[in-house]
Amino acid sequence: MAGAGDIETLEAELAGHGLCLRGWVFPDAETAPRLSTGGAAAAVGLIGHLGGDFWPIFETWHHQHSGVENPFDSWSKAVITPLALSAGGEAVFPSDKPWQPFQQWARAAEGLKGSPLGMLIHPVYGLWHGYRGAILFGPEALAQLGLSAAANEAGSAVGATIHPCDTCVDKPCLSACPVDAFSPNGFDVASCRAYLKTDPGRKGCMSTGCLARDACPVGRAHRYDGAQIRFHMTAYS
Repeated sequence: MAGAGDIETLEAELAGHGLCLRGWVFPDAETAPRLSTGGAAAAVGLIGHLGGDFWPIFETWHHQHSGVENPFDSWSKAVITPLALSAGGEAVFPSDKPWQPFQQWARAAEGLKGSPLGMLIHPVYGLWHGYRGAILFGPEALAQLGLSAAANEAGSAVGATIHPCDTCVDKPCLSACPVDAFSPNGFDVASCRAYLKTDPGRKGCMSTGCLARDACPVGRAHRYDGAQIRFHMTAYS
């Protein structure tokens, strides 16, 4: 397990589960999430995955915990929580209250922006990535981590991020949805879920994945495999 202040070991432990440190946020006092002690976090380390390499690891765990509720979230917590504690931080998750601003953190840490589908798009991995949790570090833990210079480095990286949708003229994602569920007014969840219950929906999106998401040309090499896509579609529907 990672020792306090040992970022390299933490990264290695996460990699063993197919996860990674996606980026850092150094919030100001007004926007900082609160630690269990009541103090403000000095840094937020975003934990997630790029592509679907983690999926076989999750599937092995899932087979061993077949009766667990919300298996994907449960696996994420089982992996990230002890690593966060060993690194001197506290884990938080998108599925838990109080809701944390994961999308805002992602935009700040990696410079990502929303695609026409509403999902954040990565310049390399496209729509095939995700965030599974975050680790909050207090001031003392942050000092032990030696991250005082990381804010400037992160800021430089974010400033150089290119948003793929800005140069995408055809926007194939918007024309691929069979029920036009995506529009400037938002995502029509009801129409999408109703379509998934039809025969074309079951044979199409439910079987092979969201047609709109699949139409995006960015990051095609990192597309999830069939088992992972069907798992997510079943959970969504």
